[in-house]
Amino acid sequence: MIDAYTWATPNGHKIHIMLEECGLAYKVHPINIGAGDQFGEHFLKISPNNKIPAIVDSDGPDGKPISLFESGAILVYLAGKTGKFLPDDARGKYEALQWLMFQMGGVGPMLGQVHHFRIYAPEKIDYAINRYTNEAKRLYGVIDTQLSKHPYLAGDSYTIADIATFPWLRNWKNQGVELDEYPHLKRWFNEIAERPAVKRGVEVLASARKALQDDKAREVLFGATQYKRH
Repeated sequence: MIDAYTWATPNGHKIHIMLEECGLAYKVHPINIGAGDQFGEHFLKISPNNKIPAIVDSDGPDGKPISLFESGAILVYLAGKTGKFLPDDARGKYEALQWLMFQMGGVGPMLGQVHHFRIYAPEKIDYAINRYTNEAKRLYGVIDTQLSKHPYLAGDSYTIADIATFPWLRNWKNQGVELDEYPHLKRWFNEIAERPAVKRGVEVLASARKALQDDKAREVLFGATQYKRH
């Protein structure tokens, strides 16, 4: 059994989708990041960076429990555990891992910034909005070019690179992007969205997450609480 400490965010959905795709038994432990659950003592023992998602696998590589944080690391671990969605051959494996790193180092952080400055920031700063919106469009272009050559990000096979990237692109409207401008990405996006495991994965905790409206939640996510040493 895998215990998933998570919330309905793009990074959380990566893991929900992977668990569903792999057919693994898992139990969801909601970590309401707007309420500050990520700073709880128990969660910090699993995820010292106070970010979701994190997992505990009671049946780790040596038969003992293992806990992991960072969504990319969790995807690699689950791929290794199940032998799914990461090619066995060295070339294919590194092709997939480089696109996973592209998501972790570029797509996630930059689209997170565009969400913040376009939607959540208490004041609208044109420079920041333009900078991150343009970077979002650039990243979509990189993906579109890759998908003009291959059906999936790492080549001919659906991998953890696709699983990691898809959830971040579901909010393309909020990112100032028009999906029709990226036809190859749109084809890929629509195909992945129809996968049964993906449909199940993005519904995990979706009804529990509410629009960010109250000042307390904003302070927890973006204010001084986030920067305390816990």
